[in-house]
Amino acid sequence: MTNWRHHLRWLNLALFLLYPLSWYAPLLRAGFMPLFGLSEISILSGLQSLWKSDIFLALIVTLFALFAPLIKTLGLALVQFDLLDRRSLPVLEIIGKLAMADIFLIALYITLSKGMGVGRVEPAWGLYLFTACILTSIMLGFIEKRRTPEPSL
Repeated sequence: MTNWRHHLRWLNLALFLLYPLSWYAPLLRAGFMPLFGLSEISILSGLQSLWKSDIFLALIVTLFALFAPLIKTLGLALVQFDLLDRRSLPVLEIIGKLAMADIFLIALYITLSKGMGVGRVEPAWGLYLFTACILTSIMLGFIEKRRTPEPSL
């Protein structure tokens, strides 16, 4: 195994630590009036609110934000360690794109709320961390898909 493949495996495994961190990290800061402080909203705090108000939407967001990234990362790790057939890569690619939908929805929420002028919404470092995790996962999947499998002995 080449050295760069070894590093890609570790980078993928690091996502198992970085995803949960990004779920607790503040995605955005929101407030109604510029004079008052801004409340920090994370993926988990947003999900807690959703479960109280809209269970169907909470299920979708839970699937996209929590389960899709972890399933994709686990599947990719299994492929990288030759424990899962490479033919599963297209399915893992679709799962990774589902996780990206969450980032789109958050960006849309920020844009809409800024345009309404009712309050103030600012992106926070957790949004960038979560985005970086998703994009890293997509990039790792792309690299793995392009890699030619090593001949088995």
